[in-house]
Amino acid sequence: MWIVRLALRRPYTFVVLAILILILGTLLALRTPTDIFPNINIPVVSIIWTYNGLAPQDIASRIITLQERNLTTTVNDIEHLESQSLNGVAVIKVFFHPGANISTAIAQIAGQSQTQLKQLPAGTTAPLIITYSASSVPILQLALSSP
Repeated sequence: MWIVRLALRRPYTFVVLAILILILGTLLALRTPTDIFPNINIPVVSIIWTYNGLAPQDIASRIITLQERNLTTTVNDIEHLESQSLNGVAVIKVFFHPGANISTAIAQIAGQSQTQLKQLPAGTTAPLIITYSASSVPILQLALSSP
């Protein structure tokens, strides 16, 4: 009740406060960064090995297992690995800790992959190393269909 009496005795003070809140609120709302896809600093590197005609089980046992073991011992700041073996293709995604030096990690991965290439079966091509950020990957794919 005391605030109502104060507002009635000093109306200009409350009008000025209301105008200040309105102006500052508008300025702060305009300065707030907005984005549909916010920047997520989780660097990811994909390593794609190809060996034509090799079954997925053989890809997993001959390429992926060896690559994952070597990556975890030679590359720094790895958070976790994800791998997928397809017919003739091995895809390994290396997720790094936020703030990791991605250029150093790519150099370590490239060096380790070239060393490992000598140990793999003949006919295995050099890996394709792709780098991207987790914020550049869609988080949801929606498909609609009708009869």
